[in-house]
Amino acid sequence: MPSSFCHPSAGCWGHWGSGHCFLQLLEVSVYRKRQGLSTHPVNQQPPLWNSAPTNRRTCVFFEAPGVQGSTKTLGELLDAEQGSPRVIRCLYSRCCFGIWNLTQGRAQVEMQGCRDSDEPGCESLHCDPRPRAHSSPGSTLFTCSCGTDFCNANYSHLPPPGSLGAPGFQGPQADPGESIWMALVLLGLFLLLLLLGSIVLALLQRKTHRVRGGPEPEPDSDRYWSEELQELPELCFSQVIQEGRHAVVWAGQLQGELVAIKAFPPRAVAQFRSERAMYELLGLQHDHIVCFITAGQGGCGPLPSGPLLVLELHPKGSLCHYLTQHTSDWKSSLRMAVSLAKGLAFLHEERWQHGQYKPGIAHRDLSSQNVLIREDGSCVIGDLGLALVLPGLSQPPTWAPTQPPGPAAIMEAGTYRYMAPELLDKTLDLQDWGTALRRADVYSLALLLWEILSRCLDLSPDHRPPPFQLAYEAELGSAPTTCELWALAVDERRRPYIPSTWSCSTTDPGGLRELLEDCWDADPEARLTAECLQQRLATMTHPWPADSFPEGCELVCSSLCPEDCPSPGPIILPCRPQLSTCHSSIHQGPGSRNPQPASANSLV
Repeated sequence: MPSSFCHPSAGCWGHWGSGHCFLQLLEVSVYRKRQGLSTHPVNQQPPLWNSAPTNRRTCVFFEAPGVQGSTKTLGELLDAEQGSPRVIRCLYSRCCFGIWNLTQGRAQVEMQGCRDSDEPGCESLHCDPRPRAHSSPGSTLFTCSCGTDFCNANYSHLPPPGSLGAPGFQGPQADPGESIWMALVLLGLFLLLLLLGSIVLALLQRKTHRVRGGPEPEPDSDRYWSEELQELPELCFSQVIQEGRHAVVWAGQLQGELVAIKAFPPRAVAQFRSERAMYELLGLQHDHIVCFITAGQGGCGPLPSGPLLVLELHPKGSLCHYLTQHTSDWKSSLRMAVSLAKGLAFLHEERWQHGQYKPGIAHRDLSSQNVLIREDGSCVIGDLGLALVLPGLSQPPTWAPTQPPGPAAIMEAGTYRYMAPELLDKTLDLQDWGTALRRADVYSLALLLWEILSRCLDLSPDHRPPPFQLAYEAELGSAPTTCELWALAVDERRRPYIPSTWSCSTTDPGGLRELLEDCWDADPEARLTAECLQQRLATMTHPWPADSFPEGCELVCSSLCPEDCPSPGPIILPCRPQLSTCHSSIHQGPGSRNPQPASANSLV
């Protein structure tokens, strides 16, 4: 049996179609059934449901007892008539699926429902099952995908299971030599058409250039983006410092000042506009959020041809780069951790300040590549490309946010390694998605805290921490797949390894493990808020010296430290009060229904 797999709601279909990851789903879902086969009928009559809107696919829904994982979050379950099978209205695709288990000539349905994306095969009008895997000796799993309402209620026939995983089983099999010859003929025709098309396109572009006297703009739905941006003739590019999926970050100068320049290609104008709109929100200025300077185009010398964001430059680079090159003592590690928590708490907070309204914002792509190190050793959060404005409680009447995002946009996230379990398995609470996205950010932040602490000199034997590794790199390597992350973080509920020295070190009485576990808890509702994480970290910046505790004064502090404990000294020993309020709701600023206590003074 395979060691890891993804269930349908883990996003595997969207990345691998009916390949490796989906095959793992089929094998493990059946292997992990508690006992026996489902008694659900093999073929069903489609339910009498006529009220579903035409723009949403409606499928039969069924999950056999004992099958691990559920696809119910991929749609909206509807009440069917008595005696009819359950019905689900798809949220993310227009494609239904069905899985059957054939044992000793008898077929039993295992799962039916909605796919999480439209993949090849979904265009079929009927459910035509194909063998995918042997769930046990003498048993074979068959799956189908189809693209009409209730098409997964019945299957037309079950093909013979002998040719497992073959693309089709109907009609006579072609001779291998004939198949190769046909493939070569088709490939030749395709290359010939491609060549002719390229020649015609080149001739048309040359003709257009002669007629208009200039180059044709690149084809883009936002081809007129340049008309809305100012020219920046004094902007000069120096060197590339980071390359991302939608943009390249340069170091450069603007009017003699060092700046970072985020250059977007013309095809990524939509991403540029989204990130620019986030930086230009009123009241977003904060010490631990990267400073936005301007947006524009142009510059001196050879230039990127798309729109530009000009941001504050931090020469020390990203948190990932810094931790790879440097270790830190306890005080410096806490400085980075507290500043990160403060920056995220500010993003999440809905607030009024100096007559300006700032909405709550979810970052959704926290990673050690998207956090920068300031000259004073604290952190700033950058890359708001996937950030999302959250629904608020005290929005002014004139506030006109963009159209509320749909489920697919809410579920969109950045770096898989730092993705919360509820995003990996698509169980994020869409009813209260604002709070849910905040909690997902806190999970990502916990992984960043672990990375920071893993390079702390005072938490390692002989003050020699191991080489830097990203979260889950020790378990899954440098490029884990979503399936591997799902198996580790969701199915096995494992988290990055916390060395025992973090609990027995003289610089920590045991609060670090509890703090991290409270932030990356598998239950999103059990996690700390960013503001309360900031408070918990702040208590560790006012320690007691290890050699000055009077006899009988325990090192592990209770909710209030004894009054006869000595004053703080130069040696770091965090005293951690119990802050049960840190599990309450997110602070929403003035007008909040769940206000939280003010933050304690911090190191930065």
